[in-house]
Amino acid sequence: MLKVYGSGMCPDCIECKYNLDKNNIDYENIDITQNLKGLKEFLKLRDKEEVFNDAKENGYIGIPALITEDGEITLDWENYFTELKIEVVHPQEEGTSCSVDGKGC
Repeated sequence: MLKVYGSGMCPDCIECKYNLDKNNIDYENIDITQNLKGLKEFLKLRDKEEVFNDAKENGYIGIPALITEDGEITLDWENYFTELKIEVVHPQEEGTSCSVDGKGC
């Protein structure tokens, strides 16, 4: 099953979750801002996986982070949908962001 690390406070995560739900894709949602167990699990993953290097270097959290059934990690949820040939819907307002610089999560 797909595993998604994110936060209910992150506009990108909200859009990702919206698209997963809209397309009836089964996934385990781990909101890292709701419990310490989920946060610790995410930080351990973030600390050791190279896919998070760019996010860390640029001051992003690195969410939403999707982990596929085969263990592949992607931070590009839109590309994940595109590869599945699923149209991405953006219900959020333009320009919303959860980072200080307004560029992403």
